[in-house]
Amino acid sequence: MSEPRLGVAIVTMGNRPKDVDALLESVAKQDVPPTRVVIVGNGTELPDFPAYPGEVTTIELDENLGCPGGRNVALRRLREFGDVDVAVELDDDGLLVDPDVFRTLQRLFAEDARLGVVGFRIADEHGETQRRHVPRLRAKDPMRRGLVTSFLGGGHAFSMEMLARTGDWPADFFFTHEETDLAWRALDAGWKILYEPALLLQHPKTSPARHAVYYRMTARNRVWLARRRLPVPLVPLYLAVWTLLTVARTRSLGGLRAWAAGFVEGVRTPAGERRPMRWRTVWLMTRLGRPPVI
Repeated sequence: MSEPRLGVAIVTMGNRPKDVDALLESVAKQDVPPTRVVIVGNGTELPDFPAYPGEVTTIELDENLGCPGGRNVALRRLREFGDVDVAVELDDDGLLVDPDVFRTLQRLFAEDARLGVVGFRIADEHGETQRRHVPRLRAKDPMRRGLVTSFLGGGHAFSMEMLARTGDWPADFFFTHEETDLAWRALDAGWKILYEPALLLQHPKTSPARHAVYYRMTARNRVWLARRRLPVPLVPLYLAVWTLLTVARTRSLGGLRAWAAGFVEGVRTPAGERRPMRWRTVWLMTRLGRPPVI
């Protein structure tokens, strides 16, 4: 692929207009301009965006479809334009600090036809990267570049060709673990996932538990993920490991109760199409340092 054309996708619930303006201003300062910019209002009306000098395509949804559902709407619109090779998805409260992010993405995707996902480094305004934002088990050094088995939802880029083969986000997840589902499908289809810490998205320091539905959806979606993507022998092992980790890490009794309710929901409700990864993918993920059971 020579100089792939980039499209930017941003999903917002309308509660961060100043942050979106700042993000668009940082997009406008990139030394390689995107071909398209699409902003989805997830269950909200959208204002004008004067911070961006080019054309912005806005889509207003009547209901909040969740993060993966909203992003699918943006991806669908980028696909309809027919002039985007790489989709760059950015959190609405993120900021591109450096002006060469898009140029670097162009080079990375041009150099490797099997590159499916590039994950950004997420850091706060002080330059600190939270451990959970480093997509590997040995997370002490956020500047360590390399192939990984997952990516960060806050800032990443997708090959549109990859998405055409693997499918888009699992919209029914609504919130949490949608990145893992997509990453596992990409790896199983033979695509690479690269963590590139030189690509920085500045993002406020947050905790996912700030969302009221965090514990329930985390449990439900983890069960769904196992039922959809893991070979049968690994399903009970994966769920047992994460049950023990959750019990050990969760300090809130209310959180544990919500997690247990979500776990039961994940077992009882339809998980979607079952398409388990091949054992060669399990072996590949183990080689990359993160087997799919942890």
